[in-house]
Amino acid sequence: MASTLPRLPIFEAIANHDLKRNAVVHNPSGRTFTYGELAHDVADAIEELKIKAQGKSLDGERVAFLVENGYDYIVTFLSIIANNAIAVPLCTTHPNYELRYIIDQCEAFMLLSSEKFQEKAQDVMKEGTVTKPIIAVEKILEGSKSAERVELLDVKMDQSGLMLYTSGTTSRPKGVLLPESALTAQSRSLLKAWKYSSKDRLLHVLPLHHIHGVVNALLTPLFAGSTIEFMFPFKANDVWDRLAAPFLPKSSAPESLKQPITFFTVVPTIYSLLLSTHPSLSPELQEATRKAISPENLRVNISGSAALPTPTKAAWTNLANGNVLLERYGMTEVGMALSCGLDYRDRVDGSVGWPLPGVEARLVDSDTNQIIKTGEEFDADGKERYGEIQLRGATVFKEYFRNPEATAKDFVEGEDGHGRWFKTGDVAVRRPVEGVSSSQDWAKGPMYFIQGRKSADILKTGGEKVSALEVEREMLSLPEVSECAVVGLPSDKWGQKVVAVVVLSEKGRTAGKEGKQWSPLDMRRALKANLANYKIPQDMKVVQSIPRNAMGKINKKDLVKTVYGDAGSSS
Repeated sequence: MASTLPRLPIFEAIANHDLKRNAVVHNPSGRTFTYGELAHDVADAIEELKIKAQGKSLDGERVAFLVENGYDYIVTFLSIIANNAIAVPLCTTHPNYELRYIIDQCEAFMLLSSEKFQEKAQDVMKEGTVTKPIIAVEKILEGSKSAERVELLDVKMDQSGLMLYTSGTTSRPKGVLLPESALTAQSRSLLKAWKYSSKDRLLHVLPLHHIHGVVNALLTPLFAGSTIEFMFPFKANDVWDRLAAPFLPKSSAPESLKQPITFFTVVPTIYSLLLSTHPSLSPELQEATRKAISPENLRVNISGSAALPTPTKAAWTNLANGNVLLERYGMTEVGMALSCGLDYRDRVDGSVGWPLPGVEARLVDSDTNQIIKTGEEFDADGKERYGEIQLRGATVFKEYFRNPEATAKDFVEGEDGHGRWFKTGDVAVRRPVEGVSSSQDWAKGPMYFIQGRKSADILKTGGEKVSALEVEREMLSLPEVSECAVVGLPSDKWGQKVVAVVVLSEKGRTAGKEGKQWSPLDMRRALKANLANYKIPQDMKVVQSIPRNAMGKINKKDLVKTVYGDAGSSS
């Protein structure tokens, strides 16, 4: 009997690629899996999942799964989609009670688990009173039918998709329902913007319960016929060794790990860690890695999911022989929405570029609630108008699962009758920039510059607006600062008082007067040349570390509580 897959765009793409080309490489072992094997293994897993459902329909059901990053994850994920069901990937490192919350909130039909996480799956289910079937995902074996093409069938597939959970920085995590059509639209948008190809080898070091790791680094390369090489969890020295392997004459790496990496998309903290560890490499490795990340080898290097400090961007360009990091903006609910272009002239410091292909974006004035049209970016006094980014198009999610109140709150109907806009909660300004190339037809017009979250990063002090991200960018350019977070404290006098939570660098610990620790006064003096006085933090708290989530983001509300306690109420 011929293997079959439903005629969805992702399966049409996989089935039409060169069946002998590697789709997935498992870095620790060097093991490879071709597109032919992937197509057949997904087809087999579809039937296995139907058997596990014991005759019950999987249409629209949520199927949660605990599977490590790699080939088995892809096969599990795609087999759920192919059964017209909703895939709910779980973070394998999250506490059991958090995973149980997700399983209950999404009303999961079953929990799939790889052998590695069977015990964790059992423990997760003990957290609640309602039982769910815990079903083992058999270890996928290399297929022997890769020479045969799978058959594509026309079947009704209108309920499949992906459900990811928000980070829960402002409330309990919400289930973001992304239909298969939205995932396809997101992938096709990125295919056009970043020009993934079958010649690309993407090094995947990201978590797979976030949009960045799933759409940017998994689905879109599968659409293009690229090779995805999994190396997770991220370890800086391991990544440097892998990048260097093709450029070391006596490398002991297997042949499957000697192809240059051409595509790398990660978060700013990973670039920072790579930069900080590079000086400790041997001279031979330093030379090989610089060659590996040079423009002629690393075709695309992308930074996203959190703000990219300008010093990090500059340091990477210097190390990588002129290779410039590409910044973009996205979120769980919409995939990627804005991006700088592939031409280096389009990668402007501090900007996330333009709306991606297929994405409509607008700014709505934070004070007047009026749409900021092109050419209206400044008010009558010549000040830049801050506006919330609102998005529309096929890439936008359907709803927050079983949460109609939150869904209604985050959408607004369009005045033109062409559909609703999603209110991102992120604030930006738009600026015309000279010298950009406009070599891509979507990368035109004024560029977007993110100012921060509406609730946490746009501070109002003495009647003036302050972008916490702008202040953080300036602080991070100072050699005394290793990490920082700028926040606002309630103030009877100012409305909000701008303060900074800082991790000092080695220099900062001895840079103050008479060799003492860098002080708030030192900070204010250092920032005076580049920031208006009202933007400069009035106070500074030095901490040993600033907690971040898996994607490098800081929960500022929690940080204020931890660092300032009751002092955050009024001052």
